[in-house]
Amino acid sequence: MSLKTCLIVDDSRIIRKVARRIVEGLGFEVDEAADGSEALAFCNSIMPDVVLLDWSMPVMDGLTFLRRLRAMSGGTVPKVLFCTIETRAARIAEALSAGADDYVMKPFDGEILQSKFAEVGAV
Repeated sequence: MSLKTCLIVDDSRIIRKVARRIVEGLGFEVDEAADGSEALAFCNSIMPDVVLLDWSMPVMDGLTFLRRLRAMSGGTVPKVLFCTIETRAARIAEALSAGADDYVMKPFDGEILQSKFAEVGAV
């Protein structure tokens, strides 16, 4: 049985490193992208099972990436967790209506990520 895959999309190398350690601990094979454009290119070649997605990034932000992902062939398959410091209810609703499966507030820890992954059926 092959491992489930998770694409971590965040412009912060430190956040990607912390998230990678946690997500690998959940049994996922992890890839990383520093912005939405890089992530979209990745998804064009390999569609991950889960995307852990930052909102504010240079080049292409998380919301633009999410809308483009969901429009791609197979783009409705990945579970997408927005992972951001954005706390306004209207912005959270915007992310969910654009196709996000759930929302994770930064800072997060292993327990929070594991419970969010479980909530969306990824683990």
